Amino acid sequence: MRQFTWDDLQYFLAVARTGQLTTAARRLRTNHVTVSRRIDRLEEALSARLFERNPRGYILTALGEKLIESAEIVEREADRFQNEASGGTISLSGVVRLSILEGFANFFLADRLPHMAQNYPSLSIEMVTIQQIVSLSRREADLSITLHATRTGSYHQEKLMPYRLFIYGSKDYLSRHPRINRQSDLSNHQFIGYIEDMIFTPGLDYMREILPGLRASYQSSSIFAQLSAARSGFGLCILPYYIACNYPELVPVMPKELHLNRDYWLICHEDIVNTPRIRVLSNFIKSELESQALAFAGQPLLD
Repeated sequence: MRQFTWDDLQYFLAVARTGQLTTAARRLRTNHVTVSRRIDRLEEALSARLFERNPRGYILTALGEKLIESAEIVEREADRFQNEASGGTISLSGVVRLSILEGFANFFLADRLPHMAQNYPSLSIEMVTIQQIVSLSRREADLSITLHATRTGSYHQEKLMPYRLFIYGSKDYLSRHPRINRQSDLSNHQFIGYIEDMIFTPGLDYMREILPGLRASYQSSSIFAQLSAARSGFGLCILPYYIACNYPELVPVMPKELHLNRDYWLICHEDIVNTPRIRVLSNFIKSELESQALAFAGQPLLD
């Protein structure tokens, strides 16, 4: 085995985390030819294959999986040394990809995250809201905000914030349809909800909890589309309070009796949880959530 250049490890990590040469090149602010050459050079020095190449991209081999931990230790130590050498004043750089649920992203984080980004101009933040297309296990994302903890893999997991969902109807819809006095009355109403066979996490399967056998008449994979349908007066819709409270035309139905409880979880690989760029982003998200705890709990509807 020939001696390899430590600098090649950052190219290895970028490809391991993205699975694509072009995406890794963008993160490293270079081109895919350079990334490919660096990976080939590292594999030649180690006399081993670190990736399997296929049409889907670069997939880590067993040896590549083992190298991840060591490479990330080198990365953390390099970041720490650089920070200490600069007296703690170094600005963060690199890329953080955040996989996040559509509702939380678009109705809470989207207008807050740019303020953080302004403070770290060398840090590139990628927010993926189609959560089912990326995988932490394949290292296609660095951080993930989900509705459930995972049971497998070496992950750092922490509960971010509980939140409540209520049943809403527009003032117009409720004025045109039978009054709802009890849970069983819901069967007389049209519902808006997720497409049943496309629900990718159990936490989004609301209908069976509200009333067994109830089925949404209008279904969409997008919470934004569901919200729009509810506001237009099509039917009833189950929405988080922190989203629905921004639309005065929506009225909660029996909020003290009918509501659902969920939790947001933050998940990332244990070996990167303490890297500066991950720590800064996760701390920012937690701080923003803590400032809005009452809205996430739907407390105004329960008092």
